[in-house]
Amino acid sequence: MSYLLYADDNEDMRTMVRTFLEASGHEVALVADGVQALDSIDRREPDLLILDLDMPNMSGIEVCRSVKGNPFTERIPVLMLTGQGAIESKIEGFEAGADDYLAKPFDPRELRARVTALLRLVRREADRNPTSGLPGGRAIESEIQRRLAAAQPFTVCYIDLDNFKAFADTFGFAIADRVIKATGVALVDALVTAGSPGDFVGHIGGDDFLIVSSAERAEAMVRECADRFRDVIRHAVGDEAVAKETFAGVDRDGTPRHFPIARLSAALLHVEPAHWVSIAHLGAQAAEVKRRAKRQGAGTILAGSV
Repeated sequence: MSYLLYADDNEDMRTMVRTFLEASGHEVALVADGVQALDSIDRREPDLLILDLDMPNMSGIEVCRSVKGNPFTERIPVLMLTGQGAIESKIEGFEAGADDYLAKPFDPRELRARVTALLRLVRREADRNPTSGLPGGRAIESEIQRRLAAAQPFTVCYIDLDNFKAFADTFGFAIADRVIKATGVALVDALVTAGSPGDFVGHIGGDDFLIVSSAERAEAMVRECADRFRDVIRHAVGDEAVAKETFAGVDRDGTPRHFPIARLSAALLHVEPAHWVSIAHLGAQAAEVKRRAKRQGAGTILAGSV
C-alpha cells in the first residue's frame, strides 16, 4: 500500500480524491494548505505528493520548490492538480520540479493512471542511480535509519559539484555524463583511502552525492574526494583546460561569465541521534549549509550539526 499526501484548500475536492484513491488501494492523508503539507512531510514522508496550485498561506508551486530543493525529499514525485489549464501555469509547475500535471476537472480514471505511473517510476529508480550505479533514494534513507538505530553519532556529507550546469553546457553532456560516472568511482575510492570501515556513499541525483561517515574521519575523507574529483575533471577535459583554472560559460540568468573549474563543495552535518527530527529536517539543514558554502566560493567545505 502506498502512502499519498494530498494538499488542497477545497474540502469537497479533498474528500472526493481521497475516496477514489483509497478505493484504489492507497492510504491517503489530507491537508488544507501548503504549510500543513510541509509539516506533514516532516512527520512522515509520502510515496507521492499531490498538490493544488492555488492554496492559502503557501501555494502548491512554493511547496513543490521546497520539496524539490531539499536533497532528502527531492525524490518524492509531485503531481500538480489545478483548475488553471493555461500553458504558463503548467510551465511554472514543471520549472518548480513537478513530475506531472493534471488540470481540473479531470476524469478520476486518469488520476488513478497518473498516480500509478508515478509510483511505478519512483519504485524503479529507488535502488540505484542509473548513471553512477551508486545506491540512491530509499537506500540512502535506510542507511541513515540504520545509523540512528545504532544510537551513535555520525556525519552526513552532502557533496555537490560546483557550477556543473555551466560545465555541462560548455563541455557537452557526453563529457558531463562521463564526469558523473567517474565521480561515483572516485568517491568510493576515497572512502577506501581515507574513510572508516562501514562508510556509505550514495547518489542523490544529478550532481549531488552523499556520504555517511564517522565524525572523526568525515572532513579528511571529503578533502580526499575533492582531490580525486580534480583528477576526474583532468581526465575528462585535459590538463590544459584544468590549468586555466576557469572556463567560460553562461550562468542561470543567461549572463556570460567565467567559472572555477574542477571544484567540489560539501556540507558536513554532524548528527546526534538523541536530537534527531526527520530526514526532511536533515535535508533542509544540509541545503542551508550548502548555500552558505556556495556563498564562500567554489570548493568550500562547511560543517554544521543536526
